[in-house]
Amino acid sequence: MSIRQLIVVVSILFFVSSCVPTKRLMYLQEDGKETDSLISIERIQKPYRIQVNDLLSIRVKAIDQDVVGMFNPIGEQNPNATGEERLYYDGFLVDAHGNIRVPTLGEVNVLGFTVEEVREKIEKALLDKYFKEQANIFVTVKLAGIRYTTIGEIGSGTQVIYKEQVTIMEAIAQAGDISEFGDRTDVVIVRQYPGGEKRHHIDLTSIDAMKSPYYYIQPNDLIIVNPLPQKALGLGTTGLEAFRTITTILAFVTSTILLITR
Repeated sequence: MSIRQLIVVVSILFFVSSCVPTKRLMYLQEDGKETDSLISIERIQKPYRIQVNDLLSIRVKAIDQDVVGMFNPIGEQNPNATGEERLYYDGFLVDAHGNIRVPTLGEVNVLGFTVEEVREKIEKALLDKYFKEQANIFVTVKLAGIRYTTIGEIGSGTQVIYKEQVTIMEAIAQAGDISEFGDRTDVVIVRQYPGGEKRHHIDLTSIDAMKSPYYYIQPNDLIIVNPLPQKALGLGTTGLEAFRTITTILAFVTSTILLITR
């Protein structure tokens, strides 16, 4: 085989392997023929259990709102704060011991409880120690938004979404989407548990991702999108981009060979 033929063969192989297949760039692909159908998702979504550094929003209502004023601060430390900043001042942060400080009740342990269990716990404590049944108090406890972090081939940073449930697709869209060099087939989620952190994997190119127990993110999740091999090679994702790169490389190689053989 001549040098010219070898260069042509290598170029074709290099070109084919350098492009990113469309299937690696598309989300939630279905197998077989495309049809409009209802996707059956059989998933038991386990209730989230509160972790250290979670921020809770707790509000107490009653017939006489004046008597519950101390439980509903309105940015006393920073009255000009708005949005997330106000939640930082008015919310209840879970400390390293899993406790929050509630007016009149003092330290209340919430680590490992669901928000509904915390609501029942605080309501019972207030009725036992502070209010009477006639006060008709109404306690609400919510997570002050779902905070998560993204790094890698995705808009990096920390985001907060103010919803009860957030899918990983919503989280990725909020972060600015995965780049063309991001590996959508193996997105990593680092999740906190009472005993430590665990790594989970999800393939976002498959429709089965919607059935994954990790399709819904949790507070303090870390979403990692690793790069495809094409990025390490410095090649484009499309055929045209790869062609331009290969042409430049071949021109350099050919010139070098001609100089050596002369």
